[in-house]
Amino acid sequence: MNSKFELTLSISCPPAPPSPLPPHLPCPPISPTPLSPYLPYLPKMSPFKVFVTRHLPADLDPLHQIATVEIWPERQPPPYGSLLEKVKGIDGLLCLLTDRIDHHLIEVGVQLKVVSQMAVGYDNIDIPAATARRLPVGHTPGVLTNATADLTWALLMAAARRVVEADQYTRSGQWTTWRPDLLLGPDVTAATLGIVGLGRIGQAVARRARGFDMKILYTSRHPCHPELEASLGAEFVGLDRLLQTSDFVTIHTPLSKETDHLFSTPQFEQMKSTAILINTARGPIVDPDALYNALTKGQIAGAALDVTDPEPIPMDSSLLTLSNLIVTPHIGSASRQARGRMARMAIANLVAGLKGDRLPNCVNPEVYQ
Repeated sequence: MNSKFELTLSISCPPAPPSPLPPHLPCPPISPTPLSPYLPYLPKMSPFKVFVTRHLPADLDPLHQIATVEIWPERQPPPYGSLLEKVKGIDGLLCLLTDRIDHHLIEVGVQLKVVSQMAVGYDNIDIPAATARRLPVGHTPGVLTNATADLTWALLMAAARRVVEADQYTRSGQWTTWRPDLLLGPDVTAATLGIVGLGRIGQAVARRARGFDMKILYTSRHPCHPELEASLGAEFVGLDRLLQTSDFVTIHTPLSKETDHLFSTPQFEQMKSTAILINTARGPIVDPDALYNALTKGQIAGAALDVTDPEPIPMDSSLLTLSNLIVTPHIGSASRQARGRMARMAIANLVAGLKGDRLPNCVNPEVYQ
């Protein structure tokens, strides 16, 4: 069937009941909805503000949980002027060795509760000024010992066997035949190793040297415990004797007023003409002009530096013209594992300081007294 049906409905609604309130009276108040069921979904307000001077190889979530975090986005460190502006309104600063944390900056950072450095050393920080402010300063000792000792050994071996020179020789097309006198260097096995500073890293280097049957001499502010000396096979001597008798000299002492330019012309004049110097500690411990003269005049045979003075080394430095010098860009701790542990330790120090807890690794514990 093709019939069409239309249905019309008529609905009548009853009139609305009269309002119980006279029109001139206000409406009754509406009870607020409780917020507690929605709190997990509301944005959290961070009580602290922190500034991190470089991207870190670690998860920053522990920091984000308690603080608003700003990270310097550039590969180069923040200029000092920018750092001064940043510290004016922050509670915590996570910095690197390349950042100058001096007395003025500490005074400007009136809100600062903690400074946490991702490094073992802290010669870039005015510790007395921080202590006077009762401002705890954190650092990251212990975690880079093996990585730095490994690089020390890599530089020692590379300098002894002239690995960098050999690579350049090959790439330049000079390798045309085998020669009995080509790129000769000294033996490492059974040689004498002189260690300047027998701290954690110096001890780790000494343990590696035992695998090469090396005679190990060391000099330090004080002799180590006899049991430690026996376990390392190390003999305590004065610096003069160490320089005069060592085939390899490796530096592992902190930078201080006493060690600034500890290696200069008088020290190089005492070393063997066949000796090789390694520095993975701090650049200013070695006088660069004196080192250049020693390498060009044959006072020593070679050197390998992971640190320089200044740092980074200027590209017009006369040292970079020398074939008997190896320079690496401060990569002593540059293993993925070591750098990750350093970053996590620096974050832990920063979080503790923000919360008012004692820093796990504090440079100036007297602030808690």
